[in-house]
Amino acid sequence: MQGTIVTVDVSPGQVVRAGQQVMLIESMKMHHAIESHESGTVAEILVDVGQTVMAGEAVARVTPGGTGSVEVSTEQTVDLDRVRPDLAEVLSRHAIGLDEARPDAVQRRRSVRRRTARENVADLVDDGSFVEYGPVVIAAQRRRRALDDLIARTPADGMIGGIGTVNAERFGTAAAQVVAVSYDYTVLAGTQGTQNHRKKDRLFEVAEQMQLPVVFFTEGGGGRPGDTDQTGVSGLDCLAFMYFAELSGLVPLVGINAGYCFAGNAAILGCCDVVIATEDSNIGMGGPAMIEGGGLGVFEPTEIGPIEVQRSNGVVDVVVADEAEAVRVAKQYLSYFQGSLPTWEAPDQRRLRHVIPEDRKRSYDVREVIDAMFDVDSVLELRRDFGLGMVTALARIEGRPVGVLANNPHHLAGAIDSPGADKAARFLQLCDAFGLPVVTLVDTPGMMVGPEVEQTALVRHCTRLFVTGANVTVPMVTIVLRKSYGLGAQAMMGGSTKAPLACLAWPTGEFGGMGLEGAVRLGYRKELEAISDPDERERTFQQMVDRMYEHGKALNAASHFEIDDVIDPADSRRWLSTLLATAPPPRAHRGKKRPNIDTW
Repeated sequence: MQGTIVTVDVSPGQVVRAGQQVMLIESMKMHHAIESHESGTVAEILVDVGQTVMAGEAVARVTPGGTGSVEVSTEQTVDLDRVRPDLAEVLSRHAIGLDEARPDAVQRRRSVRRRTARENVADLVDDGSFVEYGPVVIAAQRRRRALDDLIARTPADGMIGGIGTVNAERFGTAAAQVVAVSYDYTVLAGTQGTQNHRKKDRLFEVAEQMQLPVVFFTEGGGGRPGDTDQTGVSGLDCLAFMYFAELSGLVPLVGINAGYCFAGNAAILGCCDVVIATEDSNIGMGGPAMIEGGGLGVFEPTEIGPIEVQRSNGVVDVVVADEAEAVRVAKQYLSYFQGSLPTWEAPDQRRLRHVIPEDRKRSYDVREVIDAMFDVDSVLELRRDFGLGMVTALARIEGRPVGVLANNPHHLAGAIDSPGADKAARFLQLCDAFGLPVVTLVDTPGMMVGPEVEQTALVRHCTRLFVTGANVTVPMVTIVLRKSYGLGAQAMMGGSTKAPLACLAWPTGEFGGMGLEGAVRLGYRKELEAISDPDERERTFQQMVDRMYEHGKALNAASHFEIDDVIDPADSRRWLSTLLATAPPPRAHRGKKRPNIDTW
């Protein structure tokens, strides 16, 4: 090679062996050994230190012989346990950020009965699978604090993030990879700093490139005003929120919160497809300082967005007791998007024959239907405390993940109001985005009516269910449990009894353009008003209702082929498994099926 002589390690008359270094040459900032190609005596040195030589140029002459033909061994004995100084420095820096090196920080978490950020991430990902991005990053405050202080007190700039696997034992490594991120409340109250924003940018780009789900532990106080090592004015050119929002509809986004979550941290949480929060969570778009700074009063953080508010208004999907349960639920939630399970247990299907009361006006718990219809321990309900007239859940049928949408007769007799329509439409978007087939269980008298409900913009909200349902691309199967009346019933089916792959009914099913009682009162008003005796009028009314019930019975509707069949409830699983057997696995596509999933 061409280069410059750095050292000359032998002199004329010196005995050398084959393979022995005689000089060192530098080429393109790299040092290379020049070795004698044979044993003998150095006869002549032809170059000086600092001299540039060209490829093929002689640098020394060796007279063979005098030392025998024994080659110099180039093998070296290496102590595999020796830690070199450069490696020791790296290991030391990584160790500073570990929980073992921060007992005071760990104790602060224990004092509020919470886990550390690293404990949460370690519980989420499979053992040994996590690789961390940016663990030695520190807060951008070098202009105001000593480097040693920043290294000791701001490890990872308050945010741990990387790639690991979740549920790999069940679904394989490829399907199990996720991006796991957690703010660290022991570092500057889990605030969003300059460097951890950059780390988020990096991780979100990786998630987009590799189409990996993101699980984010969001506890923290929002933006951090104390960073000094950056230029600019407002920081509004930060990219993290845009990058994270762009992931919506591309990959599952899971938000987990315990404790305080305000401002920017809450914005990240609110972008997620599912929000899992502990009972002691407080979630708000502004914390106490921001509220006071806006002249809106002084509040304790516990007064802002407590869980009893955020569970009933739809912000939180699943409420859990603590972080351990939150991680368990997150793993379960992710599993529905990772694939089918080879083993499963079916409940006794005879139970389904007895869930619906024989009295057609008697209420019942639709969750008993769901638990009995789908695989044992496979049901995860979302937003249970919001939109009470609808039940939305993820479940499995013979191991295959599905979405379940059901009317709830316990609330407004299953009539669809604005919160229920919003909840259902958004759930359909979620299932459609990630390829989960949908099973709808219908028992509704229709859309809710009345002057009061119209104040909730029902005309717009209920039609979200029509527009969304008619445009989903995943398979849908409808089973009518009992009432199937009017626009509400059609909305539950994607717009028509002919929209799903199959529209089935149980023997308790009943159909009509509106509720039977309302239809009689509206259609036979003059006839009923002509009967002067109140008792006779009521008997006549009930007879008309009974005739309409016979006309609208599921068997009669099926005989006109308005629906596909009336089935034994115990046969529901067979129908579902047969219809869904050819559906593609979840997330089988590349890229987005929908531009995004509505956060509401």
